[in-house]
Amino acid sequence: MDKQQILNEIKRTATANGGVPLGESRFSQETGIRDTDWRGKIWARWGDAIREAGFKPNQLQTAYSENVLIERFIELAREIGRFPVTTELKMKARSGGSFPSHNTFRRFGSKRQLAAKIMEYCSERPGYDDVIALCAPIAVSRQQAVDELQPEVIIGFVYLMKAGRHYKIGRSNATGRREYELAIQLPEKLKTIHTIRTDDPVGIEDYWHRRFASKRKNGEWFDLGSLDVDAFKRRKFM
Repeated sequence: MDKQQILNEIKRTATANGGVPLGESRFSQETGIRDTDWRGKIWARWGDAIREAGFKPNQLQTAYSENVLIERFIELAREIGRFPVTTELKMKARSGGSFPSHNTFRRFGSKRQLAAKIMEYCSERPGYDDVIALCAPIAVSRQQAVDELQPEVIIGFVYLMKAGRHYKIGRSNATGRREYELAIQLPEKLKTIHTIRTDDPVGIEDYWHRRFASKRKNGEWFDLGSLDVDAFKRRKFM
């Protein structure tokens, strides 16, 4: 690896990064050129290499304004007809010209945040409807994204019903319908004593079955006393 090759790579990567030279670590990652290839052999410090390549050392990474970055991103989106992914940003930067490095777009945050920022930019200007259409499926609000990952909460009921001298503890999403279904199967009149509203019907039903396990007669039928019934009735929600 000779001096001119390294200088050429410094210039190439700086051009791809919007005219801003890369830091030592990132330059090594992008090019595979290690500090052992130049330190103490060609230059003593990375700043010396940057300076000889025609740049100012430690130049701030603000060569591109946000609006310019967004416009460059939009150009690529229109070119390929979709919202560019990281691989496509890298390919564009390496193809020559002055397209910014993919890392430059990280200042906008996540992919969703970038899409939202671009939509905001486009909504304030005419002639960007096509870009808004490309960004819309991605620019979902953060809360909506979280909601989509959350399982649907199903509210149900754990009921206590009585037929004759025995009580039934079961669960249902519609206690009135369940009472009707059971009533047509039983010879004795069925009455709903109490229902507990819950977002965990299976777990709460199991709790009461275990609590009254010693009084179980058959299946979900129990021989309960008045104190047992009162304990169940005290619960409105579990």
